[in-house]
Amino acid sequence: MTELIPSQKIDGLIIAKLRVFGDPRGSFRETFRKEWFPQRSWEIVQTNCSHSAKGVLRGLHYHFKQVDYWYCPRGKIRAALFDMRPNSPTYMATETIEMGEENDIGLFIPIGVAHGFATLEDATLMYVVDNYHDGADELGVMWSDPQLGIVWGLENPVVSGRDNGNPLYQDVPPEKHPL
Repeated sequence: MTELIPSQKIDGLIIAKLRVFGDPRGSFRETFRKEWFPQRSWEIVQTNCSHSAKGVLRGLHYHFKQVDYWYCPRGKIRAALFDMRPNSPTYMATETIEMGEENDIGLFIPIGVAHGFATLEDATLMYVVDNYHDGADELGVMWSDPQLGIVWGLENPVVSGRDNGNPLYQDVPPEKHPL
């Protein structure tokens, strides 16, 4: 059975330690079940797949209307998370988690937790969301914000113009803070 491990640093963040079944033909694993996360009434409406070369950094993004569940079936990433919810007991906490072939886990990311990842080697990230993509709900905070203290593990990451244009956390207007 898949073991669900609540984060010790960010409230509501859950690591799903997946069970792998292997034989000489290869391997099989369940990567997601909505019953693993009963605290959230899931209606899976969209799944996404991102391929990134080694050295790419994506994020930090957050939403008001969408949770994410991540699974990295190929390569290796360092997921970075930052709790932006002022009413959370772990407000302002950060955490990094390595995921991929050598650490076969899923990651449940609640609303209001900013998230991003750095590819430590070429990688594929699959993610399941409970709401359709909505550009108005795609918010961000600067990945390199020194206040967050995130160690990405990349010296010169390849970052999109949009992600490089995100504000520092201290400059995010109050109406753009999650509850």
